Order: sequence, then structure tokens, then C-alpha cells
Amino acid sequence: MNQQYPSVLLEKAVNEFAKLPGIGSKTAMRLVLHLLKQDVQAVESFGQSLITLKRDVKYCSICHNISDTDVCEICSDMQRDHSTICVVENIQDVMAIENTHQYKGVYHVLGGVISPMDGVGPSDLQMQTLVERVEDGGVREVILALSPTMEGDTTNFYIYRKLENVAARISVIARGVAQNDELQYTDEVTLGRSIVNRVVFTGQM
Repeated sequence: MNQQYPSVLLEKAVNEFAKLPGIGSKTAMRLVLHLLKQDVQAVESFGQSLITLKRDVKYCSICHNISDTDVCEICSDMQRDHSTICVVENIQDVMAIENTHQYKGVYHVLGGVISPMDGVGPSDLQMQTLVERVEDGGVREVILALSPTMEGDTTNFYIYRKLENVAARISVIARGVAQNDELQYTDEVTLGRSIVNRVVFTGQM
């Protein structure tokens, strides 16, 4: 049975919130009713923060991480090890690895993984810029830190084939991360150990 709303404005707001990932209609209703209880200034501040984020957020011109500037804080930090690049699927993975405090290199955010079933190929990802970064020299190691799923393994293999003739060590995080788990949901201790205990990638699927 369709939900009956006492207000068209309420219905529209609930429907917009329900479009967000992981938000069902009941949660959307709860969030909207919470906002209705707040004063106008608080709600306007909330809405403005989203508009400002969408309008002004940048993506690092080097690693493609979200940033407030053209080059993110990690890439511009000279204390980081710029000879080691950790390849991740998304921005959440950067945040997860940073929270382990076990990694001091830099990153490369692909923006996804190869998934033919979803129509995502290498050209849809930040693959070419990764190859160019490594080919430019100065990179000693590329760490493949993608989720241990079929799509992640396929992407690892593709990157390995693109870089196998480049003078850089290619490694993969240890499989302390459970098969089919997404990296961003792995606990910090397990993820930290998987980075520290990474192994040479041999190109095996």
C-alpha cells in the first residue's frame, strides 16, 4: 500500500532522501521529520553545506582524491613517500587506509573497478593517468589495494599487465581482508596488517 502523506512538500522531501544509497522510505521519513524540528538557520546551513560541496569540491589532479585544492594534502606533503603508490577503488578506501596509520606513501584513486556486467571498462577509470605516473619515473612500488572480489582481481590483473614491463615492484595487499569484502568496511587493524604484509603480485587471478 502506498504511503499517504499529509503534505506534498513532505512527500517530495522524503522521496529525495530515499534516493540516497542505503536510505529506505522509513529512514527518509525519520530524517525529514528530524529536520522539520530544527530551526530554519540549522536547516539552511545543512542545505548550503551540500550545495557548497557540490559546487566547490575538487579532485586532485595527481591522484584523483577529493580535495579543496588542485593538489590534495597527501600529494603535496613532501614527508610522504612519493615513490610508493597505493592504488584504490574509491575515496572511502583512502580514508580507511589513512585511519590505519600504517601507510606513508601516496595514492591513486581509480574511481571504480573493471566490471563488464555493469558496463565499466578500463577507459571508464583513471587507468591511463596511473600508467603515466609510473612511466614518468621515480616510482619504486605500486601497491594494489583493491577489494578482494572478482572485479577487484580482474582490475589487479589488468593493471599488472599494463605495468609489468615498467621498472617498479607491483605488490598486492595480504589476504587478511576476507574474500568479497569491501576494503572500506574492513577493520583498521586487519587493513593495516594487510598493507604492512603485502606480497609481490604475480599476475595470478
